[in-house]
Amino acid sequence: MLTSISSALEKLLVNTLGVNPEGAFLTKTLILVLAAAVILYVVWRVSKWLLLRWIPKATKRTKTEWDDIILNNRVIAAIALLIPVMLLDYLAPSIFAGIWQVIPFVKGTTDVIMVFTVAWIVASVFNSVNEILAGNPDFVDKPIGSFTQLGKIFVYSIASVLAISIVFDKSPIYLLSGFGAVAAVVLLVFKDSILGFVASIQLSANNMVQVGDWVTVPKYNADGDVLEINLTTIKVQNFNLTITTIPTYAFVADSFTNWRGMEMSNGRRIKRAIHIQMNSIKFCNAETLERFQKIQLVSEHIVKRQAEIDLYNKEHKVDGSVMANGRKLTNIGVFSVYLENYLMSNPNINQKMTIMVRQLSPAASGLPLEIYAFSIHKDWKVYEGVISDIFDHVIAAASEFDLNIFENPTGTDFQKLS
Repeated sequence: MLTSISSALEKLLVNTLGVNPEGAFLTKTLILVLAAAVILYVVWRVSKWLLLRWIPKATKRTKTEWDDIILNNRVIAAIALLIPVMLLDYLAPSIFAGIWQVIPFVKGTTDVIMVFTVAWIVASVFNSVNEILAGNPDFVDKPIGSFTQLGKIFVYSIASVLAISIVFDKSPIYLLSGFGAVAAVVLLVFKDSILGFVASIQLSANNMVQVGDWVTVPKYNADGDVLEINLTTIKVQNFNLTITTIPTYAFVADSFTNWRGMEMSNGRRIKRAIHIQMNSIKFCNAETLERFQKIQLVSEHIVKRQAEIDLYNKEHKVDGSVMANGRKLTNIGVFSVYLENYLMSNPNINQKMTIMVRQLSPAASGLPLEIYAFSIHKDWKVYEGVISDIFDHVIAAASEFDLNIFENPTGTDFQKLS
């Protein structure tokens, strides 16, 4: 029937309209192409309309949700596109009967469109699988996106090989046989993807980083939470709300800090020092000790420790008229005990973890007195509040022990000297 339509159209152009044979051939070809395009467009629109009405209704009747995600509107639109393309591929010899120059081009074009449409459908399924697994608690911290991206690259690579084989009318095996010649180029083009894939496997196998982890990557000035792990990149939202994109392989090749261990532990470390002016450090005489004993957190320690010191000095016949002789308490030693007892009585400090007050090496800025403990609060804002409360008290209490906190002189300090 289609052949007779083609012949009748040509006779109409030549016999009735008086078009010369060559012009009739070109006109007939153009009319058939336009008619085929219009018909196929109508078929595509109708197919899409029917599928969009029927498939969502069918998937909603099922108890599972994965079919709703896989058979989304993009997949349905791609399936609808396949129908007119396959129809044209089947009817091309009949529609363009007698126009043999057009048929190979039409069939080649439809074949290429079908190949990439199928690849598009498969890639959409990969996206849907990624979405399904991302909502599963067992996979929420796994780099599923990296594997689905690799799958899509593989699908589109196969589709490209098939499309090239169709265009050049060569076997895909023939094209792949020359892969060795272009392997270097392929490796160069897909270097980041290959490195990213290998890195994704290492990150996943060793559980080095997960979505939601707080990471610090100094090389890329990144300090924040991991938002997304892909085949080639990892997105980190910094605490200033900027986004840093880091190559996936950088997490294997370079060093980074993952704070997950802290977040999963029973406390967050406090490690901060104040600097004491060394000329304010001194031995404690009887008057000083009597004053210090009024401080509840060290009164018991002073009584017990001073009894031990007095016994030692008596047994060794120490001349007490010189302060450097024998053993004596110092104001910084008593202050250190006070700070440790203060931390041990602080409800914001984890008492089951290390609590320590220690002296570091003296420096030009004075004698560093470091507090080392663990806050039970790991949330950043609350944690900083705990530190502020502790050091507010530490700085204010230092003067009670006749200790001065070191600070660089400022303009007002120089004015006092003048």
